[in-house]
Amino acid sequence: MKPIYALVDCNNFYASCERLFQPHLEKQPVVVLSNNDGCVVARSKESKALGVPMAVPLFKVRPLLEKHNVHVFSSNYTLYADISSRVMRTLEELCPVVEIYSIDEAFLNLAGMDNTSTLVDLGQTIRHTVYQHVGVPVCVGIAPTKTLSKLANHGAKTYPATNGVVDLMERERQQRLLNITDVGEIWGVGRRTAEKLRNQGITTALQLSQRNPQQMQRRYSVLLNRIIRELNGEPCITLDDSPPSRQQLICSRSFGEKIEDYDSLRETVCEFTARASEKLRNGRQLARLVQVFIRTSPFDPRDICYSNSASGILPIASHDTRDILHMATKLFDQIWKSGYRYAKAGVMLGDLCDAGNHQAGLFDANHSSPHSEELMQAMDRINHSGRGHVWLGSQRPDKDWFMTRSHLSPAYTTRWDSLPLIK
Repeated sequence: MKPIYALVDCNNFYASCERLFQPHLEKQPVVVLSNNDGCVVARSKESKALGVPMAVPLFKVRPLLEKHNVHVFSSNYTLYADISSRVMRTLEELCPVVEIYSIDEAFLNLAGMDNTSTLVDLGQTIRHTVYQHVGVPVCVGIAPTKTLSKLANHGAKTYPATNGVVDLMERERQQRLLNITDVGEIWGVGRRTAEKLRNQGITTALQLSQRNPQQMQRRYSVLLNRIIRELNGEPCITLDDSPPSRQQLICSRSFGEKIEDYDSLRETVCEFTARASEKLRNGRQLARLVQVFIRTSPFDPRDICYSNSASGILPIASHDTRDILHMATKLFDQIWKSGYRYAKAGVMLGDLCDAGNHQAGLFDANHSSPHSEELMQAMDRINHSGRGHVWLGSQRPDKDWFMTRSHLSPAYTTRWDSLPLIK
């Protein structure tokens, strides 16, 4: 049975999440900022219409935002992650094969599903169900390949007459959309490649699809070969509903204010270590390698530049926060130097393996901390309950002290004290 791919993509996802519990913002211009409220990373349709650029520093567009009463939010990653999981669970209830591609996108294989309705009707059912269950608007692109489904989704977002769903299963419809799509809009074609293609006279997706895949591979890459074949309806990129385990995990931040004292920076490193350890457990993985890094700002002329890192190997692969913290604090002490204003720190966990498939080495330590699993599970349950929080003594209990988040919305769905009130 030939695959029928559908790409479901949430519309202006971060902005849509902010509107969920503030319905008065519907059809109002909204922007969401990056860490430390630095740059614009998400815009509603209305903000785009006002000419607010993507990735522009806040200070450059502040007059424009104030002039048009644009609603500004700090990134609320806790809220976005929870809403994303609700969207993905809804999609998994609608379709048996789902590949989560990003926080706001998923590929579905519609082959073998209800044949009594058209694919457009099925796409509309997906849109309406997600909106009814979660409240987030989505668009759906349907095609015989993943690249074409991406293109179809782009068309669904670009052209209002599609009503949010585009079906590109027919070759004639594919070519019509390919002909009016810039080559730079094709999934997998980066900015530099797009520039080279334009210099070669290839400006539209249709023109690229008409090139010889083998010749383009010799000039560019294997990826471009696959893209051309996919644009011609030949599936080359399969659906992966079981993505490979990650090979490393990093938790780091730039600080809202520079840190100069030992205790504050050590607490920061411990906090990042605890967060990374929790993510490790959520992914059912263990880590053997721990790396800690700290640095000053290379962009501030007032600061003396200093950057350093240190790595260590745990006696036995672990996801116990205590084991990893013990190593991380030792590494931090190795690289700490006083007299600097630190702007960033982070922890990287590497040499990861699945918790159920770990094979200890011949000379590895053959024991872990007593009741390690039970303790970590209890901590995670409490911390995810929204009713309280527990932490180790070396951590800092205030989780957002190191970031500037002047426009942060409540954690509506994950904290009891942030539940919206209906008056």
